[in-house]
Amino acid sequence: MKRWLPSPLMSFILLLFWLLLNESLEASTWLLGIILAIVIPVLTQPLQPLGFPRISKPLTLFRLLWMALIEIVRSCLNVSRLILFTPRSKLNSQFIRIPLDIRNPYGLAMLSCLINSTPGTVWVEILPDTHELALHVFDLHDEQWWIDTIKTQYERPLIEVFEQEKVT
Repeated sequence: MKRWLPSPLMSFILLLFWLLLNESLEASTWLLGIILAIVIPVLTQPLQPLGFPRISKPLTLFRLLWMALIEIVRSCLNVSRLILFTPRSKLNSQFIRIPLDIRNPYGLAMLSCLINSTPGTVWVEILPDTHELALHVFDLHDEQWWIDTIKTQYERPLIEVFEQEKVT
């Protein structure tokens, strides 16, 4: 079964989106949707060397994404205000380092997407020797606030979602 349907949830979601995009429940739409829902996960399986991610706490992931959406809107408004009304000389653009505990590649990818989606922050790299995140902040005033925010509001929920056995 796993060979032909490596990710049943992904297949179901693909079929659902196919039906929604086509706005039809005809037999031909269902047939093509089922074929795509089976073929696409099988063809993309080699692109997932670690397999499809296991999400242990979907409610935690939903809360994280909701909180991130609110933060993105808030940051968008703040950065817009800074760009329009703050003289360049008063901006404090800085690089900071944030020690990371998360090791799961899917969790790191999600953290990267969340940070880079938030206006005013850019994920630069993970420093290989120390496993610290190098982060650029557009207008930095409190480095410890940024470290605490990334660690508690982003990294901790991602560890719960992707590294269930490591949560303390």
